[in-house]
Amino acid sequence: MKKPLDRVLEPELMDTPEDAADYDSMDHSGVNRLFVVDFLEGYRGGRVLDIGTGTAQIPIELCQQYPGAIVDAVDAAMHMLAVAEKNIKRAGFSVRINLHLAPAQSLPFAGESFPAVMSNSIVHHIPEPRQVIAEMVRVLAPGGWLLVRDLLRPIDVETLNRLVDLHAAGANKHQRGMFRDSLNASLTLEEIRQIVHSLGYNQEDVKVGRPRAFRASLAFRLADHRGTAFGSA
Repeated sequence: MKKPLDRVLEPELMDTPEDAADYDSMDHSGVNRLFVVDFLEGYRGGRVLDIGTGTAQIPIELCQQYPGAIVDAVDAAMHMLAVAEKNIKRAGFSVRINLHLAPAQSLPFAGESFPAVMSNSIVHHIPEPRQVIAEMVRVLAPGGWLLVRDLLRPIDVETLNRLVDLHAAGANKHQRGMFRDSLNASLTLEEIRQIVHSLGYNQEDVKVGRPRAFRASLAFRLADHRGTAFGSA
């Protein structure tokens, strides 16, 4: 019987110039495009908060797909935001995307202040993932739309190696290492569902998401102040 893969934490911040440059140069375009398509299925307009924005690839994609979007983009990594600022300026969205340096577990915004919150691949960076999901819920307005997507931890080391070989085949050594570490630091579907359930939400709202089987999506609307939720990805 194969030994299950334990969660191994990676550094919470990818905050060196090399980290930022290598992350930005990896081809996330297809994944980002589909993330935004899924986000727009539940988006009803209004200001958007992107948590763990990295180099702002997803806010830029959102602004390209939805001309009226205004985004507050948050990351705790200074070098990521430095690259993000250049990307935003190059794309012509400096007026529509506002960058904020802040940790995902302690957002500098009032409660219930955003009608839409999105996040891609930040949860696995956090040692205590419940904190960041609870913070997302705190800033989401009643009736608001939340979409979170992250990696799923492979079942064993053989599967981990196969996924790295398959999806990071053209990457350099540092990029492959970042991807491997991120997969190893991710949660299982059951672990994510337990967190969602502990916050008072329907754990079935966590689905294995597209475009890859090793990604999961948490998507719901905040129906009222008591914390009931509905909808799914």
